[in-house]
Amino acid sequence: MAPNCIIMKYAVFLMLLYTQTLFAQNRPDGWQKLFNGKDLTGWKVLNGKAKFEVKDGMIVGTTVANEPNSFLATEELFGDFILELEFKVADGTNSGVQFRSESKPDYQNGRVHGYQYEIDPSSRSWTGGIYDEARREWLYTLEYNSKAKQGFKPNDWNVARIECIGSTLRTFINGVPAAHVVDDMTPRGFIALQVHSVGDLSEAGRHVYWRNINIQTKNLKPAPWDDVFVANLIPNTLSKQEEINGMRLLWDGSTTKGWRGAYKTNFPEKGWSINNGVLSVQKSGGGESTHGGDIVTTEEYAAFDLQFEFKLTEGANSGVKYFVTESEGNKGSAIGLEYQILDDARHLDAKEGVVGNRTLASLYDLIPSLKISRGQRKIGEWNQGRIVVYPDNRIEHWLNGYKVVEYQRGTPIYNALVARSKYAVWENFGMAERGRILLQDHGDEVSFRSIKIKTLK
Repeated sequence: MAPNCIIMKYAVFLMLLYTQTLFAQNRPDGWQKLFNGKDLTGWKVLNGKAKFEVKDGMIVGTTVANEPNSFLATEELFGDFILELEFKVADGTNSGVQFRSESKPDYQNGRVHGYQYEIDPSSRSWTGGIYDEARREWLYTLEYNSKAKQGFKPNDWNVARIECIGSTLRTFINGVPAAHVVDDMTPRGFIALQVHSVGDLSEAGRHVYWRNINIQTKNLKPAPWDDVFVANLIPNTLSKQEEINGMRLLWDGSTTKGWRGAYKTNFPEKGWSINNGVLSVQKSGGGESTHGGDIVTTEEYAAFDLQFEFKLTEGANSGVKYFVTESEGNKGSAIGLEYQILDDARHLDAKEGVVGNRTLASLYDLIPSLKISRGQRKIGEWNQGRIVVYPDNRIEHWLNGYKVVEYQRGTPIYNALVARSKYAVWENFGMAERGRILLQDHGDEVSFRSIKIKTLK
């Protein structure tokens, strides 16, 4: 081999060694630099053609009109890690940081998809929430954790922290706990900086800045447990944080323990099934509670935080009722306040009642739910439902991360709503001090899982 070739190969070897040493250099505290402060070594642009460049030790992203979301992604993939970085947005630009994300030719022509740390300078203030880019959309809105909305500093540098350890995904904004998701869909992927798409020429040329991007992959020490809400997407499980928060499973995922038929001593012998961690009321084609019948908890509850997942079939109708006492006797479906579960597009009940108060997630026949497009799921997909009853009788209905109903029972407004409803014939409707939780058999196939409850005091 010619001497010049040997020298050239040796020079290339030294350059690669230098780059790897610089890029993977460990700080005394065990952190590695993902960005060397000089150039974009170790990164690549995916999807759109927004501009990424290095200026004054920062990565600067610039919006380009009529381009899709653009991402500057690490060439290296990461599984368990703790990531910290600083960011600043100008001109109200929405952005984000992808983590455990992927880009595959067989998925939407290589579209970047996966978890995203939201950067949201709008009045909504969801910076630190977790969005599932190009997949399931919002996994954790900051409606779940309103305290975190105060963490973001507009037009200033902010510190983002992302912890991914096993199935636990936690985010922080300037040291404030933001989102807490438990999910196992993607255990490993790249990290990417997003420049959001803009369609208007007036929005082109806006900037996002990042600096001090550091990662830790060994000897991980997560932040101490806290009391924020946990969005656990692994069916019928409780995470450590949920246990600390006082949450427990109301259905164990495999048996009928803790449940019985309404007005009965045992669980229905027909009409309900348990398969692969899913509790389903079977389609009977009959009317309300004419097949297996409603099921209720064996325990009664006063103030509580109830969480559940449900899945509709086309044209299906069901509901989750609370403060059920069974005191009215066996006259069809047991009476109680109801979180409506309905295929609004195909079931006629959606058009009954008043101003949509029989639609999905409404307080049935009393208060219509807010209709938020990103809070809707397609028929056949799982939804996250939630009912919160506070000790002072304030009550909330939630759907897929959004609070869609809020009221207080026992107030003059509540009493007026009852008086004009189908429940006017029931004395003191919905005012029991405590009652059972009910899953309704309305003759249609509807499935439930991940039913959990926390007692509030």
